[in-house]
Amino acid sequence: MVNWFWKRRPAGRTLLLRGRDELSDAQRVDFSELAPEIDTFLGQAAYLQLGYFETLSRLIRNTPDLDEKEALSKAAGAALTKHQGLCEVITSRGEVPTDVMLPFREELDAFRWKTIGKRPRETMLSVHITAGMLDDFYIALASSYGETGRRVVRILGADPDREAIAEILRHTISADDEWRWLLSLWGRRLVGDTLLVARAALRPARLDSDEEKQVEPVFTALMASHAKRMDALGLAS
Repeated sequence: MVNWFWKRRPAGRTLLLRGRDELSDAQRVDFSELAPEIDTFLGQAAYLQLGYFETLSRLIRNTPDLDEKEALSKAAGAALTKHQGLCEVITSRGEVPTDVMLPFREELDAFRWKTIGKRPRETMLSVHITAGMLDDFYIALASSYGETGRRVVRILGADPDREAIAEILRHTISADDEWRWLLSLWGRRLVGDTLLVARAALRPARLDSDEEKQVEPVFTALMASHAKRMDALGLAS
């Protein structure tokens, strides 16, 4: 497993995992020696959003339908806005965003390319599912970083503007059972790759049974949110 959260970890952090609709419904899970250093957290979160912007921009170029271009452009704009907001947080700390993101470029690019589908609809689902899960996860992790973390929550908690993409997927699924089967299968594959990203963030090594029990509620909540997203599309999770 790739170790993205290298070396030291501050102790005694608390993760917050938001509910489906409101951060006030978040679930608290207390961990020790879990969260990465803040530059690692910010660098990864910012680069992920940049990657989603790039993926959506590629889809725009390769999509002939104007309505779909518009839907994709809204989601791309939201991802870019989140990326820029996170870069502003990094800059406010006296650091250069590209320097903070660079150590994670190779690993996160590999994840993103692995989750790009052969067909545009698969890639749309990839962005909708993986960005949703990882936004939830980084919001949970943000509780470790005081006011900086609260700024990140506000940024990542903003509307991702992916509802029009979800509507495209729903229309595709309702019109063709073969697409329903294919996208359900693809969604199940995506969740495994995405959970590996989150799992590597929590621990670089194997967990003992007690640590597994500590981690389990976070991943249970992530999976519950994933199931709701899939259900909303009319797909089996």
